[in-house]
Amino acid sequence: MAEELESLIRRADLDELVRFVDSTCHARDWEQLVRIRNEARSAVSTGRQLWPIATLANYRLALWAPAQDAVRALDDTARTLSAHERAMRGDRSSNDEPTALDVPMQVQDWEPSYVMANYTDDGVDFPAPDLPTCRGSLETSDADPVDDPDSIYAFRRLVEPWTAHSNGDADACVVEGGVAEALGALGLSHARTASLSPYEALSWLAWTAASGGAHGPRRGAATGRGEAWWFLATFVGLADDWPCNPEEFGDIVNSLEFTSFTYDKAPTGGWGLHLVIEDPEEGLAIALRATDVE
Repeated sequence: MAEELESLIRRADLDELVRFVDSTCHARDWEQLVRIRNEARSAVSTGRQLWPIATLANYRLALWAPAQDAVRALDDTARTLSAHERAMRGDRSSNDEPTALDVPMQVQDWEPSYVMANYTDDGVDFPAPDLPTCRGSLETSDADPVDDPDSIYAFRRLVEPWTAHSNGDADACVVEGGVAEALGALGLSHARTASLSPYEALSWLAWTAASGGAHGPRRGAATGRGEAWWFLATFVGLADDWPCNPEEFGDIVNSLEFTSFTYDKAPTGGWGLHLVIEDPEEGLAIALRATDVE
């Protein structure tokens, strides 16, 4: 097998190497799959363009191998993100598991069942959260934005892959008042709305932050959840206490009111986030609008 791999690498025979990867996976020979990946990576330095084989072998290793072998597809940072994502999929993790994120590894009781990517041998699917249809009609009110650069920055960080690495556009504003005032400050005169539960809103925010939009790099569900927590913590004034107490944070999130919206010229395809978050205790609301298209 070693001689066959060496010959295929030397000839840079992509078709045969793909078949070799297939047969290796069928035989469940994970050590051999690692060798294929490593040899294909090394061959790039000799001018042989075998990076697609290295990528395929590493993807198959992560997708099909047992956990003790699949983890070899990840670097140290990716391992901790993978542990977070496993927890989001229902796995139990040790409390002393190292983490690169300032959020609990285990999903809290007050959090939603996050929308996760579906990986198969044919590729990957990134479903969007199910949200209610906006049917309520709302005439907006004039309002001047409140100066809140921290919340605006946290939102822009949340949607950065859409705006910095793709075709996306985003804007946000904070006002004293509620939905009508927030949407008025956003420049809308009329909108259609639907109330969201905290579960739905947090899932939508995390999906947005996880996504790369049309062309940006996908950051993954674990990072998306972390960015959603950070944005909401910033809006409600907990950024200085970060990382915040999960139970306290959950109580605050559940005290907020969430409304999705759309309007006549809103894009109907691609990627979108149209959300107003109200903090009734503080009398503040923030309107978020982000879109991206192919």
